[in-house]
Amino acid sequence: MGNARDIKKRMKAVGNIKRITRTMQMIATSKFAKAQQSSLATRPYTDTLFDLVAQLAEAGVGEGHPLLTEPSAEANELTLVLSADRGLCGPYNGTIVRTALKHLRESSAAGNGQIEIVGKKGASALKFNGFTDFTHHTHIGDKPAFEDVERLAARFIEMFVNGEVSAVRVVYMKYISAGRQRPEVMQLLPFSTPEVESDGSESSMQDVYEFSPDAESLLDSLLPAAVKAVLFQCFNDAVVSEHIARMVAMKAATDNAGKMGHLLKREFNRVRQTQITTELTEIISGAAALE
Repeated sequence: MGNARDIKKRMKAVGNIKRITRTMQMIATSKFAKAQQSSLATRPYTDTLFDLVAQLAEAGVGEGHPLLTEPSAEANELTLVLSADRGLCGPYNGTIVRTALKHLRESSAAGNGQIEIVGKKGASALKFNGFTDFTHHTHIGDKPAFEDVERLAARFIEMFVNGEVSAVRVVYMKYISAGRQRPEVMQLLPFSTPEVESDGSESSMQDVYEFSPDAESLLDSLLPAAVKAVLFQCFNDAVVSEHIARMVAMKAATDNAGKMGHLLKREFNRVRQTQITTELTEIISGAAALE
């Protein structure tokens, strides 16, 4: 049990930390609302592109398209890791790094291939684990613009079509809901449409499209657009998940600081009470000695 002055200093420090973490929580909550709105706004476009490509694939259109088939030349994969520039977001960066390291170590084509990273935390962690030959994108930040992502996706498409890489995979945190996010290694190229989950009902409605011009020429412009939209959705999901993780971490830190403040206040009262009792005892003992 320390003295009252030391405990008072700790109480002041804990109070300052609590104010900082509460402010960071409020900022993360505000950014989360904006990022969630952006992420949800792009999903209908992405889902519609998926639906169009799926219907074309079911009709047998696009067989042999360079973005849908594996390249004939032997080449390694390209792995894009989406991490955060800042910490204080709980297990977010650690989960992304562990997922990326597991993928790079289990797949020789990925481990020996090209690695590109978004976010300072992911770059530092991979460098610490021995992966030093990678490209670090520092211009995107936590507000990804579609133009930047579009240029990145166009370069990936060009590398894949030219046979420089056999596949392009993205390691990111997929946003499912405000209470659920999961790390995922998604195959961006060769492009494939996800399987539609059935709800068990027999009467399921499906949109019917009439394609003009013909489906073959439409697919040439539709597939690159779908790849760019999917990659942009990955960036948006990663940003939303980061803000959620930081919001939860800062709320937990604020709660812990409040509990610590109560414990220190109780300890301070006990120390102060002990000091007062000791002083009274000394005064009474001194008065008794003078009699």
